[in-house]
Amino acid sequence: MANRKFAASLDMYRKVPMDLLEGTKRGSIMSYVALIGMLTLFLLETKAYFDKSWIADLALDSNTDPKVRVNFNITMMDLKCEWAVVDAVSVLGTDQNVTTHVTKWQVDAEGVRRRFQGRNRAQNDIKLFDDSIGQTIEQLVVNGEDAVSLDDTTFPFAMNENEFLFLDFFASWCSHCRDLAPTWETLAEVMDAAAHEIVTEKSGATHDWTEEELAHAKKVVQPVMIAKIDCVSHQELCRAQNIRAYPTLRLFVNGEFKEDYRQHRTVLEMADWLEAKESEQLKKVEDGDATTTGKMVEAARKRMIAPADEKDWANKINLHKLKNNRHDWNDEEHPGCQITGHLMVDRVPGNFHIQARSNHHDLVPHMTNVSHVIHHLSIGEPMVYRMIDNQNVKVPDDVQNKLAPMNANVYVTEGLHEAYHHYLKVITTDVDGLSTGRGRKLKAYQIVQNSQLAMYRNDIVPEAKFIYDLSPISVAYKRGGRHWYDYFTSLMAIIGGTFTMVGMLESGINAAMSRKRRGTAY
Repeated sequence: MANRKFAASLDMYRKVPMDLLEGTKRGSIMSYVALIGMLTLFLLETKAYFDKSWIADLALDSNTDPKVRVNFNITMMDLKCEWAVVDAVSVLGTDQNVTTHVTKWQVDAEGVRRRFQGRNRAQNDIKLFDDSIGQTIEQLVVNGEDAVSLDDTTFPFAMNENEFLFLDFFASWCSHCRDLAPTWETLAEVMDAAAHEIVTEKSGATHDWTEEELAHAKKVVQPVMIAKIDCVSHQELCRAQNIRAYPTLRLFVNGEFKEDYRQHRTVLEMADWLEAKESEQLKKVEDGDATTTGKMVEAARKRMIAPADEKDWANKINLHKLKNNRHDWNDEEHPGCQITGHLMVDRVPGNFHIQARSNHHDLVPHMTNVSHVIHHLSIGEPMVYRMIDNQNVKVPDDVQNKLAPMNANVYVTEGLHEAYHHYLKVITTDVDGLSTGRGRKLKAYQIVQNSQLAMYRNDIVPEAKFIYDLSPISVAYKRGGRHWYDYFTSLMAIIGGTFTMVGMLESGINAAMSRKRRGTAY
């Protein structure tokens, strides 16, 4: 009986008789305000329910791939392609002069792709010296040097007095130069013998060249002066000639630079090369090339000047050239190299760097400039970057900006013995919907980078270095929305809360107005 009374007394929705309700104009206005507020909040809540937001989850990186791909397109602004090499280094080992999937393009001063340089090769197929020569340089020069040593004063004399001048720019500390020295001296001997028709019948003559080498040398009709310049003792002269690596073997014709020798460094190869260059020069004259003929006539005229006058004139010209060319920048002497491709590196901390190196030369550190432009640098499969860049897959804006944050950046070194080092923190990123047409999941990689200018010792060749470290934490992004019960809960809260708040506001206004009326009545 008691339970029935309790059940009958439980009524949360008791009604007030209509006779006790009184409508007012103020109540009508407040009702419209409440309805407008409810409708506005309802529309906003419904829009928020259907909008998807990014949800980020952090977890330990569970990627089991042993390798990660590094994509790059970098232009070295003042480095020849023949010296530009890419090395990859990690805690698991070193991979020097990477050639697989790496392509180099030589560029001019405007940075325009000029010609296909070809794939970077190991540079180990050129003979660095003639191993058939059995004597040492000390033994070869017992009776004097045939390869004439030039200096700042005698260099212009040699240019004026010889139609063909073949020069070895070397450094005494250069190992390749020391290996080449006997070959160069032998070449000078055989070219001199061929020019003067001095054969082995000469009394007391000893030599280390063969009859075959002499026969090849005799094919060179015009005399060729074989000379050398020590760039340690004559740094200004070598700098004026833009010598960046040792040894540099350079041919001058009629006092002007013709070409650098880049083939096998054997007596036979160099003699044949000189014969070919001489034939090219003679053919130009026979074909009536006015420029070439004029240069030959001018060179011959200079050689007819009296020695004293020539010495005064040569000294003035030499000083003038050294003074004017010491700080001048000639675009043609500073070609660049665009290096594109990708590396497969171990998923461990490491670095890859672009530096100047040659198996045939010892490079001059202070003349090496590794200023560079990063056109593109990303990590992971290129398909991922293209899908995101083409808006095929949506990612958060801040994530897209970190996929290739160094694109179009320029890093110029102003001083000597310095280079930029780039530190890359790589974060594995999973994005909802990032997969191939066959359903294979793809991973993106965010890069947090910091670049610093590093200084090098005077005897170390600078390098553009990219140091990477993979984060042990990965990030997963997915699009998510609210549950339906959250949406309905919010709607009821909007209705109830708006009704209550407007009701409280109306009650407050009514109480204030009633008190004011009672005060007026008294």
